[in-house]
Amino acid sequence: MDTNYEQQIMDCEQCLLEAMKTSNVELLDQLLHDDLLFNGPTGETATKAIDLANYRSGNINLQMVESSDHRLSAIGNDVVVAVTVEIKGNYLGQVIDGKYRYLRVWQQFDSHWKVIAGSVVALSSS
Repeated sequence: MDTNYEQQIMDCEQCLLEAMKTSNVELLDQLLHDDLLFNGPTGETATKAIDLANYRSGNINLQMVESSDHRLSAIGNDVVVAVTVEIKGNYLGQVIDGKYRYLRVWQQFDSHWKVIAGSVVALSSS
């Protein structure tokens, strides 16, 4: 993979995690594609509009978001990222405190990278 792309995506990933932690809806709006589809840990599929509405309303409130174990793969014009994220906070009325494995697909639009698809699964605590 082009090391320039790799650094760009790692920077975007950091921005995304910071936006999640601070509920920065403006930044999330910039980083998520309008047609995003995202599968959550219980199998529900969310859209960008749903995600942003949950952050705006305070239904997602995260105190800690720390990533590790990044794997990147460029496929055509897309970059796929697999990353482990430790999260503490509240998500749709549920307390969360654990590690999750995210898979995100980034695509570049007019020199800006955006998440076009993703999913997350909870990792066992053992």
